[in-house]
Amino acid sequence: MAIMSEELSDRYSPQEVEQKIYQNWESKGYFKAEDQSTKPPFCVILPPPNVTGFLHMGHALDHTIQDVLVRWRRMSGFNTLWLPGTDHAGIATQAVVEKDLRKNGADRLEMGREAFIEKVWEWKHQYGDRIYKQMRRLGDSVDWDRACFTLDDGVSKAVRKVFVHLYKKGWIYQGEKLVNWSPPLHSAISDLEVVHKETKGHLYHIVYTVDGSGEKLVIATTRPETYLGDTAVCVHPEDERYKNLVGKTITLPIINRKIKIIADEYVDREFGTGALKVTPAHDFNDYELGKKHNLEFINILNVDGTLNDKAGPFAGLKAQEARKQVVAQFEELGILEKVEPHTHAVGYCDRTGAVVEPFLSKQWFVHTKDLATPARHVVSNETSKFVPESWTKTYIHWMNIIEDWCISRQLWWGHRIPAWYCEDCKHVTVSEADPSQCEKCKSKNIKQDEDVLDTWFSSALWPFSTLGWPEETEALKTFYPTSVLVTGHDIIFFWVARMFMMGLEMMGDVPFRTVYIHGLVRDSQGRKMSKSLGNSVDPVELIENHGADALRFTLMAQMATGKDLKFSMQRLEGYRNFMNKLWNATRFSLQNMEGFRAPADGVNAVVESHRLSTADKWLIYKLSEVETQVNEYLEDMRFSDAANALYSFTWHEFCDWYLEFSKPVLYGENAEQKQVTQLVLAQTLNRIVRMLHPFVPFITEEIYSKLPIRGEACIIDQYPKPAKDRSWLSLGSQEAAFEMDLVKQVIAAIRNIRGENSIKPNQKIKAWVTPKDDHSQKILGNNKSEIIRLSSLESCELQARDDLKKCAVVPIRMGDSEIDVVVPLEGLVDIEKEVQRLSKAIEKHEKDIQILSKKLSNEKFVANAPADVVEADKQLLSEIESKVAQMRTSLNRLS
Repeated sequence: MAIMSEELSDRYSPQEVEQKIYQNWESKGYFKAEDQSTKPPFCVILPPPNVTGFLHMGHALDHTIQDVLVRWRRMSGFNTLWLPGTDHAGIATQAVVEKDLRKNGADRLEMGREAFIEKVWEWKHQYGDRIYKQMRRLGDSVDWDRACFTLDDGVSKAVRKVFVHLYKKGWIYQGEKLVNWSPPLHSAISDLEVVHKETKGHLYHIVYTVDGSGEKLVIATTRPETYLGDTAVCVHPEDERYKNLVGKTITLPIINRKIKIIADEYVDREFGTGALKVTPAHDFNDYELGKKHNLEFINILNVDGTLNDKAGPFAGLKAQEARKQVVAQFEELGILEKVEPHTHAVGYCDRTGAVVEPFLSKQWFVHTKDLATPARHVVSNETSKFVPESWTKTYIHWMNIIEDWCISRQLWWGHRIPAWYCEDCKHVTVSEADPSQCEKCKSKNIKQDEDVLDTWFSSALWPFSTLGWPEETEALKTFYPTSVLVTGHDIIFFWVARMFMMGLEMMGDVPFRTVYIHGLVRDSQGRKMSKSLGNSVDPVELIENHGADALRFTLMAQMATGKDLKFSMQRLEGYRNFMNKLWNATRFSLQNMEGFRAPADGVNAVVESHRLSTADKWLIYKLSEVETQVNEYLEDMRFSDAANALYSFTWHEFCDWYLEFSKPVLYGENAEQKQVTQLVLAQTLNRIVRMLHPFVPFITEEIYSKLPIRGEACIIDQYPKPAKDRSWLSLGSQEAAFEMDLVKQVIAAIRNIRGENSIKPNQKIKAWVTPKDDHSQKILGNNKSEIIRLSSLESCELQARDDLKKCAVVPIRMGDSEIDVVVPLEGLVDIEKEVQRLSKAIEKHEKDIQILSKKLSNEKFVANAPADVVEADKQLLSEIESKVAQMRTSLNRLS
């Protein structure tokens, strides 16, 4: 029976369809995975965004990559799990809630721990799902029923079990070490929470007198107040200036502490004076020197960043004030030689903006060496692989130099350390369950450690804790190890490495088979997006104005493996136009489906080959090519290649060419031909929509629901693959593809001549198309009417033109075919102007040739630049030289 296709509205309006479609997907359960299934598993664990967070462009990129993979695998017959979750983000969340409390005149310390944590949970319940709503707007097809939070009971149970396990092995211990300290937070923080900024300061040159000799020694420092914690001056052992001073002492002014002059090859003789003040308790490099030379470690700071009683007369002062007073007294004593302006990198706490202090304190640490060895080995032997592979070396290098991991934080929000101190015997009880007494002396006088664990500790367990571990769940059996981790390079060390360590230790297997590392989203000038530069963009706002699909496709079309992405509004608008192109092409197709009988076999329906036109066979052949390419590209995670292949086929082959080729049939009277063309249209549209779906899910789902050939929903339909689409794709013809590509080139050449010479598109012109072989002659003869129609010609002669003067000539070379396209320009264009245009174009291209030739003759460039860059430049040079040669020939004809 005849099917009446549902019509699309005049214009695609993302605002009208996106949320409606998402709600339908969610209500139908299309995102849900099965714990037990005969389908092969595919699992992606979403890197948990902070519960305090908003969706930013980095998230938009990260999530779109994952969603493309997940939707593609789901449509390819996999039991697909994309598991969402959020991170409790200890420091970030506590800072946000404390800020809210201060606005209302409240204080965390006055409230007490329990009341404050209650407040944080209230905040979490009120705002914690904000990012989930934004993820829905982007189109994330996650299994919402499995959403996890890093402080959920199941995750907390896993955290305690791992902590106790590592403690009993001796791999978690307490020790006094140097850590990054945020004075406003009164807490240690991770390296990732330290933002280094170039800061204008001063270099202070201080003159010390060597005890017993009167010899002078000048040291230079950016932080003169830290001299209060100095326990040595260090020089290079081969520095002739200071060799005789090694082993002698200096008495520090004001505080009168004697310190040794020591020698170590660490010192750079060429920097400053070649003499280095050593403050082991307040500088990470000095800390290592202090351990090596068995120096005293003197901590001069309180937890709030003020100086303590070790600072003598400066006790109680903040660092900046202490600096002023110390410098003033040095001036009075005549030992301040000079002060120079100096710009240097200073670490700031990214949550408070305060200067981060290297601070000696007692903390909990993970001994990482034994954990790192197997984690390094599984990447070296490719049990797990990094994409791009270049990150493998970085990962292995980091694992070779890994330090013990500080896991304690002086906060209240987070996983409280499961350690209890006995007030009587001083024993430490570490337990999964809260103990009622000391495990050693049985005293009930025990108190739990006040600190919480670093957020990265619970995140390190994410691939298995989210699947139900430590219980042996069916989900864990099915989906661990997970398939792919998608993340940025900035957290390879902080998170990826630790997941490898914990997964191998607790599960005996890697947490994921593949780690895909993507670049950063930068602005159109290649700058990092930031509020200070005013170049950051809000993805939710972009979705509101342009639709999620346009944003997703913009990101994917530029997602070259491992490279940063330059985002611009122009590109976004361009891909929004692509959505409109797809929409309008579908509207045209559906409007021309009158009388079409949808085949009972649906996508499996075929037609006898002899009933297909050459254009039909050409399109099906091109469809076969793009199906093959896109699946290969997605398999290799070459997202931009996949997106651009789909863009090119949809916009150019289908919309620009096939729809034009099909119009005479669709508008004609031959019902049988029309039925075949309608079938080709319907089958091709169905496949285009399914192939595009992982990239642009909303518009494709909306279009799919109106197609004459369709299933229940695009999201759960099969992804087009050549192996499963043979019956339809076999109707394509390489010979037909060659024929139509040659015809296209002829039409394009005539159109280009029009464009270059400003000849109006509707002005009828004459053309001579000269084939130089019989095969080309036959092809052009078969398609002469199409060439005339689509080139808007008055006439088309398939023979050579004797006089080529004042003609535009475009040579076409394709395979063994050679054709010259000739259009007489006299009477159509201003010949003099065209001569000027060509002359200017030649001049410009010759400059380009000079620049490229110089570049490629530079041996250093050729030796050091990536091979693909050099090859691209060579190709470009060859193309420009060929173009100039053609232009010179054209210029000679016009002259």
